[in-house]
Amino acid sequence: MFDQNLKVSLIGLGIMGSRMAKNLLKHGVQLTVFNRSPEPIAPLAALGARPADSYEDALSEADIVITMLARPEAVREVMLENGINRMKKGALWIDCSTVNPSFTAEAAQSAEARAVDFIDAPVAGTLPQAENAELVFFVGAPREEFLAVEPLLQFMGKKVLHIGAVGQGSAFKMLVNALLAQSMVAFSETVLLGEKMGLDREFLLRTLPSLPVGAPFLQAKAEMIRSQNYEVMFPLELMHKDLHLASLSAYENGQPLYLVNLTKELFASASAEGLGRKDFAAIHAFLQGRAG
Repeated sequence: MFDQNLKVSLIGLGIMGSRMAKNLLKHGVQLTVFNRSPEPIAPLAALGARPADSYEDALSEADIVITMLARPEAVREVMLENGINRMKKGALWIDCSTVNPSFTAEAAQSAEARAVDFIDAPVAGTLPQAENAELVFFVGAPREEFLAVEPLLQFMGKKVLHIGAVGQGSAFKMLVNALLAQSMVAFSETVLLGEKMGLDREFLLRTLPSLPVGAPFLQAKAEMIRSQNYEVMFPLELMHKDLHLASLSAYENGQPLYLVNLTKELFASASAEGLGRKDFAAIHAFLQGRAG
């Protein structure tokens, strides 16, 4: 059971963070929120969140700090460069951002130097899962810390998985997104080839995701392709970022990544052509433009 006397701060109120905050408030968590742009703050304040004047304000009194930021650079700017020094000794920092494991190791070392506890807990899921508290958390933490934080994370997710030691949550999330991106490209190319061979497009979009070889997420992405509406659930530009981090981690670990690197360059090209703020399923539109 979560101790409702604990003060929680959530920094980063984008597509995911704003909805995570709403679910914490639904469960009566004493929540302070901060975001660089102020637009997401007012709706949360109306639900009972305390708006912080700055990230330093959000950090200083918190027993638990949750960060949900887009890139390692943002986490570094907010937390490592100064923010962590504002936290109370003995407080807990939960980083839900998708970052590379070597960055997570650096963050953990910085937290330890400040006598702040640290765990990594990136998530699987996009807007609908965040909205409905159906995220899956991949937690890297000592067993005791995992058990202590599990009730809080359950307010926001349907599964809270203990992956292993600090950093292994980030490592596993990187694998998940690498597989996700490659699956999206493979599905798109398969549909485009099927059309070229005279198969009905609607048949392909309806049938391929329903087969045992199809991943469940492809049902929703097939609908995006069908309607040509790539309203963002998970931005293409952030998928490109995650593939870049996977490539960086492969370099650090001496592991070749042939298909991931090819997929990364496809997403880079699609982003450069203006699709970065669309859902990552818009890689289909990019590939379709190359199909002739």
